[in-house]
Amino acid sequence: MRPALSSRLQRAPERDGNRFRLITHAPDFFARMLETIEASQHYVLAEFYLAASGRVADRFIEAFVRAATRGVRVFVLLDGFGARGLGEPERTRLRAGGVALVLFNAISWRGFPRQFVRDHRKLLLVDGVVGFTGGVGLIDAFDPIGAAVAPWHDCMVEIAGPVLEDWQSLFAKTWRRSARTALGLPRLHCAPLLPGERGRLAASAGLETKDLGSAVLRRVRRARVRVWIATAYFWPSQRLRRALRQAARRGVDVRLVLTGAHTDAPALRSVSRLFYSRLLASGVVIYEFQPGFLHTKVVLADDWVSIGSCNLDRWGTLWNLEANQEVSSQRFARCVEQNLEQALTFSIAFRHPSEVVSGWSAHFWRLIGRAALAWSARLVARVRERRR
Repeated sequence: MRPALSSRLQRAPERDGNRFRLITHAPDFFARMLETIEASQHYVLAEFYLAASGRVADRFIEAFVRAATRGVRVFVLLDGFGARGLGEPERTRLRAGGVALVLFNAISWRGFPRQFVRDHRKLLLVDGVVGFTGGVGLIDAFDPIGAAVAPWHDCMVEIAGPVLEDWQSLFAKTWRRSARTALGLPRLHCAPLLPGERGRLAASAGLETKDLGSAVLRRVRRARVRVWIATAYFWPSQRLRRALRQAARRGVDVRLVLTGAHTDAPALRSVSRLFYSRLLASGVVIYEFQPGFLHTKVVLADDWVSIGSCNLDRWGTLWNLEANQEVSSQRFARCVEQNLEQALTFSIAFRHPSEVVSGWSAHFWRLIGRAALAWSARLVARVRERRR
């Protein structure tokens, strides 16, 4: 399978009449997701970047197979690189159980530059009635047995209402591109829910479709009261960094909640710290989460929220398929605020550039980061040229 570098996606509309629920603990959101699969009657759509053999994956595989056994159509789309830890026995169980399993951009040395194109989205959608998105994957690190505190921290949003039409359409396009066959489901139409909330699907697919990042940038520039961002991999664009500094200078409460020493990418954390000094000098407050790996991907700008798969990092902007749920709701914004405030209580705050340790290593990682971005940009241009 040779997916194109990116898909030109139409900008999804804002839709009224939705309901959103923030779920912040892994045992709770995994239990709720499995519950909806068990209650499914018609179809289940699942799209995850991370999947690995283990207890969490086993629970979902069992639920998918049970659903397929009772006649539910189950479609599972996993990224070829992110799911490399899912063993062949687990994949065989899915296919033998009647589940349609497809890998997005399976690992291959053919067309090497295309191997950087990854499906980083996270979605579970059941019967067109309920959906989930956030930052989690089907791996045990989110919900280990016997651990008082999970090594990886994340959250999910449960979705109901007309925005599910756009999520299902997005999944169908990615499925067709990966499986080379249509999903075969009728177009979804959801009646608005009352009372309801306003929301929109924001998606991106590499450099040619940047709706998600552009929406975040607009909201940061317009913010009047607060901009709080939580992300696992802080490598933002120059425009976003400038917008954050400008927001802080005009009196907006700008806070960044970033991962601390517990991370799966220590080199990237070193790169992230290169940006601290100028942000702190402008009045941005930066927190590093201490108990474990902060894997959350959330933007809170005034009473607007963007939550989903996107870390707002440069590598993801160049290569990844991403998708976030935007929510315009005071109630939901308050839920996100409370969750981030709880994370802040377990974080170390940096308020002044002098608090950040720097040295020769910072200059080294700055050079590495610039070289990696330049190399990636050249690869993108080369793939684009080949497609013409």
